[in-house]
Amino acid sequence: MRQLINSRFVFHTGIAFLILVLSFLRPAHALTPDEENTIEIYERVNGSVVNITNIAVNYDFFLNPIPSQASGSGSIISKQGHILTNTHVVKGSERLIVTLSDGSKWPAKLIGSDSVTDLAVIKIDAPPNLLTVIPMGHSDQLRTGQKVLAIGNPFGLERTLTTGIVSAIRKRIKTDELEMDEVIQIDAAINPGNSGGPLIDSEGNMIGINTAIFTPSGGSVGIGFAVPVNTAKNILSDLITKGYVAYPWLGIETQTLIPEVARVLSFPIDHGAMVARISRGGPAHRAGIKGGNRRVEIGNAIFIIGGDIIVAIDGTPFKTAQEFHDHLKSKKPGDPVNLTLWRGKQKLTLRVHLGERPRP
Repeated sequence: MRQLINSRFVFHTGIAFLILVLSFLRPAHALTPDEENTIEIYERVNGSVVNITNIAVNYDFFLNPIPSQASGSGSIISKQGHILTNTHVVKGSERLIVTLSDGSKWPAKLIGSDSVTDLAVIKIDAPPNLLTVIPMGHSDQLRTGQKVLAIGNPFGLERTLTTGIVSAIRKRIKTDELEMDEVIQIDAAINPGNSGGPLIDSEGNMIGINTAIFTPSGGSVGIGFAVPVNTAKNILSDLITKGYVAYPWLGIETQTLIPEVARVLSFPIDHGAMVARISRGGPAHRAGIKGGNRRVEIGNAIFIIGGDIIVAIDGTPFKTAQEFHDHLKSKKPGDPVNLTLWRGKQKLTLRVHLGERPRP
């Protein structure tokens, strides 16, 4: 009997040992193609993402200096040391320090910034062999549902990766704290410190610059937004060579003409951009465009009437004041434009040379 028990013990022990050996020999969990793609992109691109430390000096009630420190992210865009980030990441800085992927730290200087797009370029004088330039893609063909990756430095944790999808492409977003045109809405987590870092597609190309999170709770849970990379491409030359972006300027304030107003006031048209105010000495003023001269209340809205009503720019018609200003964005300072407008019952075409929008 004892021999039988010993035999059974040896048998079961052998089986347990065999199972243990087989568990070690069993291959590890195989990665899915999507996981392999994510890992490959991160390993290839993360070296081009930097940490930016913004050291500012505030003053207390007694005018004693109080240093403060904040951090954000950025992407290396040239071997000359240019780094693309957000304006709000570098705003108000006394000193900027960039930490590269190898841990080295470099002082940076602000080259140019633009509050409209919340984009800025800073520069470090690091050896080119330490700089990994991020590849830039295109953002004009993005689709809702497309996979995206965000790399940044949330809470000071360097080169952290989050993933998600494009939730929507917004022509305009406006909240109490944010107002921007042409933004990418994403569900990838954007935490404090991610701002200025790249949004990347499944081919490893930068398609956006992470800029903000809208959160009703005030925490880091909410909707993320990124500036399209094509927006950055359009202004990089100005940021690097001028230090600011030269926007076209007509020198007018407009309101959208809606059918209800046109009907009440017996206008000959029911759509367009009503010129409410003119900047004296501006391009529109020099071209003879007329602004409004009286206020009327129709429904719950106040309109300034009596001025010209612009209905087309260079022969392209539009219906709203916003569409009119969207057309202007494709122009440059100095460009001539032909404006089709109504002045009372008379239809006119005036040629205007755009100026450069005054800087705040």
